[in-house]
Amino acid sequence: MKILIADAFDASLPKRLEPFGEVFTDMGRLAEANVLLIRSKTTVTADLVEKAPNLKLVIRGGVGLDNVDKEACKAKGIQVMNTPAASSVAVAEMAMAFMVAIPARLLEAHMAMKEGKFPKNELKRTELFRKTLGLIGAGAIATEVAKRAQAFGMKVVAYDPFLQGHPIAELKSLDEVLKEADVISIHTPLTDQTRGMFNAETIAKMKDGVIIVNTGRGKVIVEKDMAAALEAGKVRAYGTDVWFSDPPPADCPLLTAKNVFMAPHLGASSKENLLRIGDIVVEILSQFKI
Repeated sequence: MKILIADAFDASLPKRLEPFGEVFTDMGRLAEANVLLIRSKTTVTADLVEKAPNLKLVIRGGVGLDNVDKEACKAKGIQVMNTPAASSVAVAEMAMAFMVAIPARLLEAHMAMKEGKFPKNELKRTELFRKTLGLIGAGAIATEVAKRAQAFGMKVVAYDPFLQGHPIAELKSLDEVLKEADVISIHTPLTDQTRGMFNAETIAKMKDGVIIVNTGRGKVIVEKDMAAALEAGKVRAYGTDVWFSDPPPADCPLLTAKNVFMAPHLGASSKENLLRIGDIVVEILSQFKI
């Protein structure tokens, strides 16, 4: 078995995969590969599939498969798998980090003190306690967020058209969640239905001063509409770990918008998560036969 690791995984993974065959990272050897391991950087397009005549399995380390052309893989008999269970805690903690830091004014306080200021009276905090968290998408990651929000004393409501019930969140319509939430946390996959779903129209339905956190997909946001809502104060702050592309283009309006709190797609990059992903990859390959 020839295994091509195209993206960044834990440094221990190549050694762990050696019992299954030859492991390499040179994309120039794509045509030889039987197994392709990717995360978010590499996109498995129909063109890539055509250049990989020996490919039998694609494993995406992470949640979602929107960077894999599943139909092109299916047409060539290539199996596609991912590791959704591995990343839930890591991404949930990232979402909570934004939710805690933004109303606590931590970044503004830190930057002011680095500049020699002491804005004790200027910066006013708010709490998460007794606020309403609205989850958009209520799968594994969102459920981990809900558990943590509940510990902060938050009420949790959620919109997910694919669920009939949820162990923590109260399921409601999208409009109800947008209307009630003080904080919105986005956990949808990228589909034709979710692309651009956070636009001027949906933002107008939200509370004034809402905080929005996005650890799902960058393309569910219409960036110019979000920037305008931030400028107008309709949205108090937007915390995001996800972008239209990694990295975002220089003309991305969110890079210069007010009250945007940014991270460079770190949510699933914890050491612990990368090790969990490796565990699942090993398990998959131990059961896979060419």
